[in-house]
Amino acid sequence: MPEKPAPDEKPEQAAEKPAPRVLDPRSLRGLAHPLRIQILRALRHHGPATASQLGERLGESSGATSYHLRQLAAHGFVQDDPTRGKGRERWWKAAQEGTAVDEALFKNPDPEVQGAVEVFLYEIANIHTQELNTYLGTRHQFPDAWSGASDISDFTLHLTAERQRELNEKIHRLIDEYTALTEQDAADTQRVRMHLHAFPQHGAN
Repeated sequence: MPEKPAPDEKPEQAAEKPAPRVLDPRSLRGLAHPLRIQILRALRHHGPATASQLGERLGESSGATSYHLRQLAAHGFVQDDPTRGKGRERWWKAAQEGTAVDEALFKNPDPEVQGAVEVFLYEIANIHTQELNTYLGTRHQFPDAWSGASDISDFTLHLTAERQRELNEKIHRLIDEYTALTEQDAADTQRVRMHLHAFPQHGAN
């Protein structure tokens, strides 16, 4: 969620959306592992953590999370959080708030790059499914107002690739407007996740 402006920070500066990390072939190969993607997601959603804390959250050993944290750090996805921890306790935080895929990756002829693309996309799809299922299993824990505010919809359109790109960009711009809102002080504020899936289908008329 958007953070409040620091005391010496201008409001217009605070409202700027942080640039996501754009994946290239090297960084994609460094990230394209299910546990690394889960670790990075956990740090972005839940804040800084140690390898042991991440292992407990993700059901993995601290040795495994520690190894993959070092790999993520080598590719610039995570970094030390010097404001936390004492002595040998090492805290990690996400280095960026988001990730974007360079479209050139989809056309890269390197089989290793294509394999990494597949791992990355399938893991993101799995995460979306997990998040939705978690909400469905816990929706009774939220105030009644959220039952009507939540949305699980699907639509069928007939578009060219160019029109689909245009629609995606319009939706992203609209979401950006709401991303800039700072309502975390409101009593009924919840962190909201939105997934956008748009894809062609064979044999659909």
